[in-house]
Amino acid sequence: MDYWDKCDIKRWASFADLRANDPRGRAFFFTTKSKRIYWDEKFSDGDYLVFGRETRGLPGSLLAENAAWCRTIPIAAGARSLNLATAAGIVLYEAQRQIHAGRC
Repeated sequence: MDYWDKCDIKRWASFADLRANDPRGRAFFFTTKSKRIYWDEKFSDGDYLVFGRETRGLPGSLLAENAAWCRTIPIAAGARSLNLATAAGIVLYEAQRQIHAGRC
């Protein structure tokens, strides 16, 4: 991509390392196994959006440990799931819309 220089990318060795380095940020875990819909959330600057692998999603143990923070994207009955890039884009742009509402 020709815009990587505009991205503030940080990497951590594990989720525990992320939480140790930034305990303030809320983490939302996206899964088809939640009844809480992402658009009901009020996202804030500093929130983390956590998505799993396209083939398996997030580990069940991580979802169980963070059940209160799990959200879903509603899809049509009978559909398996959205692809990862689409799901991440949907939620990211909603979070950006809320955080930057009223700004151009």
